[in-house]
Amino acid sequence: MARSNMIRHGSRLMALSTASLGLVAAMAVPAAAADEPTREQLIADCASGEGKCTFNEPTLGKAYLGDFRQVSNSLYNCSTSDATQSMGWSDTVGSTDSAGVSVTAGGNIAGIIDLSVTASYSHTWSSSHTEDSSLNMTVKPGEVGWISRAQVMQTVTGTWQTHYDSPKWDHYYWFVPDTVTGPAPNGTDGQSNAVTVKTRKMTTAEKKSCSAESKKGQAFVVKR
Repeated sequence: MARSNMIRHGSRLMALSTASLGLVAAMAVPAAAADEPTREQLIADCASGEGKCTFNEPTLGKAYLGDFRQVSNSLYNCSTSDATQSMGWSDTVGSTDSAGVSVTAGGNIAGIIDLSVTASYSHTWSSSHTEDSSLNMTVKPGEVGWISRAQVMQTVTGTWQTHYDSPKWDHYYWFVPDTVTGPAPNGTDGQSNAVTVKTRKMTTAEKKSCSAESKKGQAFVVKR
């Protein structure tokens, strides 16, 4: 998408009346393209609070089940019989914007989105979700096992509006379209979180390591 379509500067507001805006008369002439801020700069100002930002007209996408990922240590079975063990697991899923940048690591971004979604949909939006539990797993001889989990995810699409007390890049207002992907409550749109045990055959190198005295005939855990 062309940059001009990604960031729409405050000159679009010139058509508004002075009474409705109050600041139009003080706005400078439109900035040259070279003087326009980058998307990253505008989002950073929203996060820091330098720009007084809102996330306008949020639209929630249909929930879907995200990718499975390992959430536990791995159990290696170097013995000649099945190895059964209770394995603890923990998973934290965050949110990213359309540029793949995390929106959970401090700043005001998550809170602004939550306020907007709550106002529009009457329920809160969370930028991160953490779960932990334990599960019994059985691993066959010569195999490796671990626990994987998939989180229900959902997108929220809207437009960032930044407002500066003094013109920045020659304007009081800038607009940035954005889509944020984050965890959704279990059961959203009929989708459910999933936890499963996965196994695979040991590699040749892993099988050779089983001959070590400390591992021979044993099942052992390797931290992820």
